[in-house]
Amino acid sequence: MLTQRQLFLKHNAQTSDSPLLLEFVRAKGVNIYDTEGKEYMDLIAGIGVSNVGHCHPNVVAAVQKQTETYMHLMVYGEFVQSPQVNFATALASVLPTSLNSTYFVNSGAEAVEGAMKLAKRYTGRKGFVACKNAYHGSTQGAESLMDSDYYSKGYGPFLPHVNFINHNNIDDLAKITTETAAVFIEPIQGEAGIRVAHQSYMEALRAKCNETGTLLVFDEIQSGFGRTGKMFAFEHYNVVPDVLLLAKGIGGGMPIGAFISSVEIMSVLSYNPILGHMTTFGGHPVCCAAGLATLNTLLDEKIVAQVETKGQLFKQLLQHPSITEIRGKGLMLAIGFDSFETNKAIIDACLQDGIITDWFLHCSDAMRIAPPLTITAEEIKKACAIILKNIEAITKTVN
Repeated sequence: MLTQRQLFLKHNAQTSDSPLLLEFVRAKGVNIYDTEGKEYMDLIAGIGVSNVGHCHPNVVAAVQKQTETYMHLMVYGEFVQSPQVNFATALASVLPTSLNSTYFVNSGAEAVEGAMKLAKRYTGRKGFVACKNAYHGSTQGAESLMDSDYYSKGYGPFLPHVNFINHNNIDDLAKITTETAAVFIEPIQGEAGIRVAHQSYMEALRAKCNETGTLLVFDEIQSGFGRTGKMFAFEHYNVVPDVLLLAKGIGGGMPIGAFISSVEIMSVLSYNPILGHMTTFGGHPVCCAAGLATLNTLLDEKIVAQVETKGQLFKQLLQHPSITEIRGKGLMLAIGFDSFETNKAIIDACLQDGIITDWFLHCSDAMRIAPPLTITAEEIKKACAIILKNIEAITKTVN
């Protein structure tokens, strides 16, 4: 009989020629357990997904209750389904009044695709502006908003009429014109290695979009739902987007995404023609129930209020001559080293010691630190001690 690893390699489509092949059987809180019972601390939260930890009891209970009530009933937008209504209403309650209409989809990439269509339809324009080193997803439209030759090589041609600007470069905002339907930007770039936008830049960006009649779209697929110490990263700047993109952490481990705007802007998808955007499983009742439970958990347990302090603890503890820089806000951090080789060796050593970290698609010399927001101070201290031990061992060997 073939093992699970052998079946995985035989029947599951592969995304690299060297998968980690770790076989996990259980997860709880910040920890994941393999077939031999070894415990791993997940310092990347499944890449920004498990903000309230793995299998939070509130999320599990909501999922169980909804599966016993009803699951899929009809394609999105036809039936009044309480899980969708309740989650959308709750999102509106924690967002500015101009972001009061939610379209639920299945993923972050789908949220990007929907927002691209929305921007074209609302403005009547074709052009987009996006940032270099951004990551918005791997579908054809979303990938058109990324200028990375390495990851997109072999999959073009992509959409035309896309201009790229440098994040935090005010001079580049001149590329936003009256031909631009929307600017897509991460307030804090994720895969670029946690690059935090400056206040002056965000204000200038908002002003330029206002001047040109361009929609400002914030991709908060990684930074949303408390990750940065605010419920949404744009709250750090007091700059409100026209469209907000969410996914990853909003479902508590279930697959769900959303693009959110005003009723006025979103209404253009409903006429000339009707059904301007369609999805069969978007807003799935079970996923929406999980999303509402996740949001309520963040609010009721005051988790977001603790994030900045926890992030500062990581920064205080992770002190070593080989660390070149620590960037980020809250629990969205990048730990810089001198090279990919050093970073990868440290990550591999940490994995052997039961600590799961990672690097970034467009910043391979930095370690990703983005654990569940529920991580405790003691767990942070334990993780940092293991990371520092391996930094010392690897850099001592290299030097």
